[in-house]
Amino acid sequence: MKPIQRNEILDYMTYIDHRDGMRENVMIEKNRRRIHVGDDLTFLFENRDTMRYQIQEMMRIERLVREEDIEHEINTYNDVLGGDGELGCTLLIEIDDVDERNSKLRQWVGLPNHLYARLDDGSKVYAKFDTKLVDTNRLSAVQYIKFNTAGKAPVAMGTDHPDLTLETELSDDQMAALKADLAT
Repeated sequence: MKPIQRNEILDYMTYIDHRDGMRENVMIEKNRRRIHVGDDLTFLFENRDTMRYQIQEMMRIERLVREEDIEHEINTYNDVLGGDGELGCTLLIEIDDVDERNSKLRQWVGLPNHLYARLDDGSKVYAKFDTKLVDTNRLSAVQYIKFNTAGKAPVAMGTDHPDLTLETELSDDQMAALKADLAT
């Protein structure tokens, strides 16, 4: 996916003036790219629009005006997008109960090695993940992962972790959204 460039980012005051309309459009894009696997895992595939929105939101919240700070945000979020043939994704482990969440994050410590995108030929592409978000004792509830699908949109997302074996088929709309992302 083509990286976001500085000239695509508004200053935070101009962004505030246009935020409501931009937010509405991005929420539609996010919903098309949100894939729930079981009750606890949500894959939120990112694209240039969703990442541009995240950058703008960080600039608004933190009132960023220094170029080096803005460039840092751009570089950080561009890394989530992935490169040619890759789909970038934020994995959210969503467990409301604090005690249960802490227990599962310890139990599922190897989960990133077991996350996959299944392609239409039945093959599984396993996630590449940020090792800084995993330690030997506990998994982070938010993971930034990429799937190098060689430009093919997945038909399902899943996990084959010994304690969590689940798969969800993508809807036609979800597959179309990811296919369009791979083409940009």
